[in-house]
Amino acid sequence: MIGSGAPKGTYSSRGVGHGYSHLVPGKRYRVVKAFTDFDRQEHLVGETWTYVGTAFLPYDDGRSLFVSLDGEGEWHIRMQDRPEEQGPVLDHLREYVVEAE
Repeated sequence: MIGSGAPKGTYSSRGVGHGYSHLVPGKRYRVVKAFTDFDRQEHLVGETWTYVGTAFLPYDDGRSLFVSLDGEGEWHIRMQDRPEEQGPVLDHLREYVVEAE
C-alpha cells in the first residue's frame, strides 16, 4: 500500500464523498484480486480499507479512489480509465474489491 496517508479530512472535506461502482462511502472493503494503480503501487489480496469517495478528472481519464486504512489517515489511489492502464480493473471492480465482513 501507499506510504503514509494524508491527515483525516484532506480529501473527504473536498466533496468526494459519493459512491462509485459498488463502493459506498463509510463501508469497509477488502482486495480479493491484486491490482496495480496508476502510480505502480500494488494493492495485494487482503488489503482492507474504508472507502471515502471518488473524483474523476476528464483530462487523461483520471479516476481517484479515496480510502482510509485506519479511520484517521486518507489515501489517494490514482487510476487511469484507459484499456492499457487501469480501465479493466475499474470496469470489473467488483472482482477486485469486495465488502469486508
